[in-house]
Amino acid sequence: MNIQQVIVLPIVSLGGMGLLFGAGLAYASKKFGTEVDPKLLLIRDALPGANCGGCGVPGCDSFAKAVFEGKLPVNGCPVGGAECASALAKIMGVEETESVKTVAKVICNGTTTKCKERFEYKGVQDCVAASMVGGGSKSCEYGCLGLGTCVRACPFDAIEIVDGRIAKIIPEKCTACGKCVEVCPKKVIDMVPYDQDVVIACNNKEVGKVVRQKCSVGCIACKICVKSCPHEAIDFENNLAFINYDKCTNCFVCVEKCPTKAIEGNYERRDMQKKDVI
Repeated sequence: MNIQQVIVLPIVSLGGMGLLFGAGLAYASKKFGTEVDPKLLLIRDALPGANCGGCGVPGCDSFAKAVFEGKLPVNGCPVGGAECASALAKIMGVEETESVKTVAKVICNGTTTKCKERFEYKGVQDCVAASMVGGGSKSCEYGCLGLGTCVRACPFDAIEIVDGRIAKIIPEKCTACGKCVEVCPKKVIDMVPYDQDVVIACNNKEVGKVVRQKCSVGCIACKICVKSCPHEAIDFENNLAFINYDKCTNCFVCVEKCPTKAIEGNYERRDMQKKDVI
């Protein structure tokens, strides 16, 4: 056997095997492959592609499949919002249901000047790590530690740490994906309606006397807000007031009555809305 044969025979042999395997794969693909419904592809293309998991399933492909199979509603994508929901409703041939836009909200205003510190923490700058050291440095075990775990988890740059070491949500950027809620070790982030101007910014469930000793802006369970609300929109449970957003009219009565200013009111947005009406 000469040199040419030594070189050519392996090439021909490998080429033949490649053709054989290719033909086999083509046959298997045709024989066992499943056709994808064009509607499913249209649903997937209409999604924003954030793969954030805010819809409750892992990724946009899973959400598209669930919508196609009727297991999830067309307005289930928090990132896509109303525009996406409208597109999916049209593709699925169903009536679009109106949904209330929500955003994340840090329900704590206990900055370093308002909430006492038990000790100086010098460890890893992460809320989860800090909470493992005696529950964190703050005297309030329910308060925001402000070390940025939620900031790093947010895929939309919608959270910042402000003066006083408190996390704040930027509503205009928030898509309600829920990533920050999942990673917060203190469970101090909640979802509220985007248009809600009045929020109880406290998560402390201890008795009022204890809260007062720890934080100057905490809910002290006085129930003044419950009694003063003209729409019966505030309830009380576990030493903490909470708002029924379906009943709340953003009248600001509770904000003005609260003795510790634990109820936060967005006066700037309220004043802007008044100007628009005028």
